[in-house]
Amino acid sequence: MGSTATERGVIRRLSVFDHDAFTQHLLRLDAESRYLRFGMATSDAFLIDYSRGCSRWDVVIYGYFVDDILRGAAELRPLGGLHTNEAEVAFSVEKDCRGHGIGTRLFEKIIRAARNRSYVKLYMSCLATNLPMQALARRFTAEILFDRGGTVGIIQPEHRTAQTMADESSDDADAYVLASLDLPGHSMSDPLGWFNSRG
Repeated sequence: MGSTATERGVIRRLSVFDHDAFTQHLLRLDAESRYLRFGMATSDAFLIDYSRGCSRWDVVIYGYFVDDILRGAAELRPLGGLHTNEAEVAFSVEKDCRGHGIGTRLFEKIIRAARNRSYVKLYMSCLATNLPMQALARRFTAEILFDRGGTVGIIQPEHRTAQTMADESSDDADAYVLASLDLPGHSMSDPLGWFNSRG
């Protein structure tokens, strides 16, 4: 399949049927990882409520799976309102899985997704002490701004190309096959659940 393999796992796009996996990934984050991801202390209840965003059809999330367990995620969420061509990106990788290039692979997927959706500006917030994330952002030519002890990376994606569209379509086809082979509740007409999630 066209899914990206990294040392021990596979990266693929999440569907609405991955909601539980996304929730459990967030709940497994330790206190430090939660603080780095959200910029504040977070309770389990907060994370459970936040994870419902996985079911929004306009949110793109790529996940890093090891033995079918989600260990890392990259999120692309539209800002909406007056900023319809802008989005925010965020990353979370469980502590034991860091240092293997997973963040870079996830970043590549999210940047490609942003290009294909014609986003012109992406925002990534992180703490001023989160040097690895800042370094990752700079690999993608992000402008780093400091504000109140935190940083905001601003990325201006390139335009989409036939190749970026084809690559994402290939990834989505893999996800389609996996969902179609899965269990009851996945209809062949909507195997990833996007139409059922629009309400």
